[in-house]
Amino acid sequence: MFYRGYGDGPDGREMGPKRQRMIDQGPPGPFYGPHPGSAYMYNPYGFVAPPPPPPFPVVRLRGLPFDCAELDVVEFFHGLDVVDVLFIHKNNKLTGEAFCVLGYPLQVDFALHKNRQNMGRRYVEVFRSTKQEYYKAIANEVAESRVHGMASGGGGGGVGSGGGMSGASSPRRHVQRARSSDDGKENIEHTGILRLRGLPFSAGKEDILDFFKDFDLSEDSVHVTVNGEGRPTGEAFVEFRNAEESRAAMVKDRKTLGSRYIELFPSSIEELEEALSRGR
Repeated sequence: MFYRGYGDGPDGREMGPKRQRMIDQGPPGPFYGPHPGSAYMYNPYGFVAPPPPPPFPVVRLRGLPFDCAELDVVEFFHGLDVVDVLFIHKNNKLTGEAFCVLGYPLQVDFALHKNRQNMGRRYVEVFRSTKQEYYKAIANEVAESRVHGMASGGGGGGVGSGGGMSGASSPRRHVQRARSSDDGKENIEHTGILRLRGLPFSAGKEDILDFFKDFDLSEDSVHVTVNGEGRPTGEAFVEFRNAEESRAAMVKDRKTLGSRYIELFPSSIEELEEALSRGR
């Protein structure tokens, strides 16, 4: 946002009072900063400290469905820029709480308007939060994933850090989701098609091909799904040459792509076609 400064009136008396009102009210936008050459701003009455930086744009959610996924949170905050979603676990199970980082501080107020609105059959509470609470939650999730990773005899995977965010700076991480009913997926019959869930919204075909770099795939065998508005859903389908190859690719289940844990599920051509039709 740009604004014009006030000039002197014909008698030279207008600039002082109007400029002082601007200083008292603060700058017109949250991202307006001081002159790059100085830590202080000058006005006719002396130097004044610059305005504080905008608050970290994060909210906390409570009462989420236990089968909630990132896409559900994105759709709940439809129209806002969702940068990150951190689901909170306890004993490797979802608690119904999460933190959601938004693109800009002003969007926090819009997110708070969603307080006590429904997600599925449950109403969700939305609270203002802080960067400190969000970072503490990340640390707790890292510790939680390590404890259960060691208990299960595996490394559990680290929590990565990655891309920047618009209007906020934060380590990107996604801790392993609760297994719940997905533990029986190894018993599902393979048809040569796998469904991927939990992809970064910026992930493209090349990223998925690199994820499965040990397998012979082409771009035509990778299908990144979008919703009716053309936005990525965080899911994709991959067609392998045969059922044996897709079964072998399950070794990549819950491995990381960038900073996210990717879940793999045996799928079918019918499910693939249905998912693609939703984005048309």
